[in-house]
Amino acid sequence: MRDDELLTVAEVMTRLRLGRSTVYDLIRTRRLSSVTIGRCRRIPASALGHFIAEEMERAA
Repeated sequence: MRDDELLTVAEVMTRLRLGRSTVYDLIRTRRLSSVTIGRCRRIPASALGHFIAEEMERAA
């Protein structure tokens, strides 16, 4: 996964094994950063990596 890659919500769902509403809830609560391009929501791969790292720290 490249840090400058933009992921779709579906790709994030697959990588985190979460449902669509959960991913959108993470975006809505700003725990997962995203950008809107036109009508499309995209999540930077670096934001996904940051989210995972924070969750790992929280779990430790």
